Amino acid sequence: MRDQLHQRAVHDLVRPVLPSVAETDIRPVDEGGEHSTWWIGGSHVLRLALDPDTSARQRREVALRDLLRPRLAAVPTSVASGEWAPGLAYTLDARLPGISAEVREVSAAGEGALAEMLTVLRGIPASRTGALGLREHAPRDIAPLRSAAVRAAERLTADGEFDSGLMARDRPTGAGPDQHRATPRVLLHNDLKGEHLLLDAAGGLSGVLDWTDAATGDPAEDIAGLAISIGAPAAVRVATGARYTAARAARALALCRYDTLLRLADRLYGGDDSPLPLLRAQLDRAWRRTPLDVRGESERAVHDVQSDVAVHRVAEALRERAEHREAE
Repeated sequence: MRDQLHQRAVHDLVRPVLPSVAETDIRPVDEGGEHSTWWIGGSHVLRLALDPDTSARQRREVALRDLLRPRLAAVPTSVASGEWAPGLAYTLDARLPGISAEVREVSAAGEGALAEMLTVLRGIPASRTGALGLREHAPRDIAPLRSAAVRAAERLTADGEFDSGLMARDRPTGAGPDQHRATPRVLLHNDLKGEHLLLDAAGGLSGVLDWTDAATGDPAEDIAGLAISIGAPAAVRVATGARYTAARAARALALCRYDTLLRLADRLYGGDDSPLPLLRAQLDRAWRRTPLDVRGESERAVHDVQSDVAVHRVAEALRERAEHREAE
């Protein structure tokens, strides 16, 4: 009965905007999180913030998406927003097509779109992000993160969850502890999980969801997020396509690799309750070998990555040309 009343209240909230949607077309989204989220028919999604802090972040998100949308087509559109209870915000968004990057491989075209996204985020001036009230995150120091990750790796290796030999191999070029001192500040999505990236049937990028954690900070954080979502090699290609240096991409690899070790260890030996298969998959993606994993071969690594990006772009152009001929 409680669920039916909640469903009816949701229907009352969206009915002025979507009068043709029946109450039976409204159902809760299974995934948890900071929002109470509901599917509204097949073409919209309603997110209800449950506390004042989340409400403030959601309002900033709506404003940020409006800022980004002329530059990024994959950003959701809010068809209505306001308060569903005193001080508690909601947004009713048009549902974007595609499925999660957790279950579909990204294509060369998808990588290109992600590189374009990173380029757009880097180009947003600080005056615009400051006006939105986005938080600034200080860059993290690699050294203490690595020390903690080494301890986690030893325990995970003893339990058959990891190969600590991977920690002993050469560190990615430019991932040293002092790299953060020269870190630029850019606009970050700051939560690029696979579930927040939607891919179409061909692996192209069709949506980038949940901008509530957006901040300004180290661009390596978003590259690291891509590494655990689409794999380290693809993330390095994306970073290179966005004209980030090999050192910046290497720093991102260090961040995501150490983070995935610590998260899996916290799940197995601490209080984290994240899905174990997801954490193992993220660990696997982050530790896939890239051209940046060989010490002393920075120039060769950069050349290899740039060549890889070029090959992907040529292949995609040929595919699009073939599709165009078929259409004619």
